[in-house]
Amino acid sequence: MNPHLATLHRYPFERLNALKAGLQPRSNAPHIALSIGEPKHAPPSFIVDALRDEGAVVSGLGAYPATRGTNALRDAIAKWASTRFSLAQGLDPATQVLPVAGTREALFSFGQAILTGTPGSSCAMPNPFYQIYEGAALLRGARPLYLPCPADNGFQPLFDAVPAHAWAACELVYLCSPANPSGKTLSIEDFARVIALADEYDFVIASDECYSEIYPQEGNAPAGLLGACAALGRNDFRRCVVFHSLSKRSNLPGLRSGFVAGDAEVLERYYLYRTYHGCAMPEHVQAASRLAWLDEAHVIANRAAYRAKFDAVTPIIGATLECDRPDGGFYFWARTPIDGESFARELFVAENVTVLPGSYLSRPIDGHDPGRDRVRMAWVASLAECVDGAERIARFLARG
Repeated sequence: MNPHLATLHRYPFERLNALKAGLQPRSNAPHIALSIGEPKHAPPSFIVDALRDEGAVVSGLGAYPATRGTNALRDAIAKWASTRFSLAQGLDPATQVLPVAGTREALFSFGQAILTGTPGSSCAMPNPFYQIYEGAALLRGARPLYLPCPADNGFQPLFDAVPAHAWAACELVYLCSPANPSGKTLSIEDFARVIALADEYDFVIASDECYSEIYPQEGNAPAGLLGACAALGRNDFRRCVVFHSLSKRSNLPGLRSGFVAGDAEVLERYYLYRTYHGCAMPEHVQAASRLAWLDEAHVIANRAAYRAKFDAVTPIIGATLECDRPDGGFYFWARTPIDGESFARELFVAENVTVLPGSYLSRPIDGHDPGRDRVRMAWVASLAECVDGAERIARFLARG
């Protein structure tokens, strides 16, 4: 067996299940899950219709899909990304775009392809973080380099706090903007700072931007790594790769559809890895995905639905817990009056509401765990359920 398997931490939701094992809620109210970031809005009807197209499905099932995906899908992705991130010279769909079967898989496998496993090498990631980054590093034999994201720095990574010798050992940096769990976004200047470090220390940047299309104000979309490259005149996107998904943008988590884009040289090596990995997207899924990337109306409606929920729950939660409305995404990263694990357990028993302890998304460094006194709340359910959940949390806190 791979000896690095022993270094993996239990996945957050396995830990949550263990925390709740044997507990019985005192409330008879229906369970409300605010723990997992699984969109519950209805998928776009035109995508559902495309997947019901018997001819397209039968045709797609009759052949092995190409690892590079179809030209039509790559063209649609390149068009969307070039418009969304103001890429004056655009993306080359032939060399700078690669469809993937969901970005969770891609973020993990990208680490396997990029990291060398050289003793002493490291892989940087924000702390707290999406645990796939850590797992990718550990299973490749790289040491995780946790970048602190303290509240007094707006939950932004402290890039300049990392000493030169640590950057020198780094081969890959995972970024997440909007961040999971804090919802904070990186600016063009933030991305530019990391790009300068990548040039100086020769590492690759993997920017997880899966929440980029959920943000509060139309016309004020979060920045992205490719847009930062374009602003710098870096049109080859050297050392820079982004990850985007239809799961959050289009409420299609079960479709398992996303893409990786950026540095053509890096993507060519990653493509070689994927030809052996065997995760090509089925052609009927590619056809439906193409339609999703070409349509913005359903994305605007999706943002409006999240905006309505945040408008409703923020006054309720904000009156009892310290939390900021996110710059992007659909989470609250709320500070709790007791440690987050105890808060989650007691809330479940009292109100039959599940939230995720913040420590399940973080690692203690130098005696400080940035997630210890926090919980993540995912506002993915219906408006009525979210309001009900927020009111139950407020009631729980009012009882002390």
